[in-house]
Amino acid sequence: MRQEFKTRTRLRGVVDKAATFLAVLSTLLVILPLVAIFIYLIIKGASSLNLDFFTKIPAPVGESGGGMANAIVGSVTLLALASLIGVPVGIGGGVYLAEFGRGTKLANAIRFTADVLNGVPSIVMGLAAYSLIVVPQHHFSAFAGGIALGIMMIPTICRTTEEMLLMVPHAVREAALGLGVPNWRSVISITVKTASPGIITGCMLAFARVAGETAPLIFTALGNDFWSTSLNEPIAALPLQIYVYAISPYDDWHRLAWAGALVLIVLIVLAVSLVRFVTSRGVLKGTS
Repeated sequence: MRQEFKTRTRLRGVVDKAATFLAVLSTLLVILPLVAIFIYLIIKGASSLNLDFFTKIPAPVGESGGGMANAIVGSVTLLALASLIGVPVGIGGGVYLAEFGRGTKLANAIRFTADVLNGVPSIVMGLAAYSLIVVPQHHFSAFAGGIALGIMMIPTICRTTEEMLLMVPHAVREAALGLGVPNWRSVISITVKTASPGIITGCMLAFARVAGETAPLIFTALGNDFWSTSLNEPIAALPLQIYVYAISPYDDWHRLAWAGALVLIVLIVLAVSLVRFVTSRGVLKGTS
């Protein structure tokens, strides 16, 4: 018996170490491509980052210099508009699916639609926004681009919110209802707050997904080589400017495209890190 016990203990130790090794290896396989891409972007684009890049608009064709200041401001504008549309609608849809519409045909239809939209190519979203917004307005605009990106954010946020709310123990809901708290107040003040870290993570995933999208903006925002912050006019964006520079025959524009890609990645990392920091400080942290 004692020998058998030792054998089983050793076997468990070997299995534990093997599982730990595979988990670490899987983590490295996920992280290494991201690190490699980031290092490559630094090598190719860091040399083109200077004050002009962040303060000037693109130079005319054939001229060296210039920057992407208008594209940076345009991307911030488009992402802010998309977040204003996608975050409230996505969270509201997730709350309905998890708390008020369980088992109903409407909830099943919404869930199925969200899953389908998650798999729809971004260029199809751009074509839909072009047909529904750009064509009736007879011009491209930042407003159309923001709506296209916002619609792309909704399904990810909606499904993530639903899953996070379903993970909240029923005892938490029952305790609130037992104290006489109305159901809607219990959902907002307790259930959503408890699941807020996961909901915020879903919002960040959706934000990161649309931040680098180019295809929807080609059909909606179009791009602009000059300063423009009006929502009713074409607007520049980093992904669009990178695309234009990358397919150009000019080496100077190629270097700026690499620099723009580096700035885009850094902006996404900073935005996600900022939300993580605020969450960890307890400002947006749930009670779990």
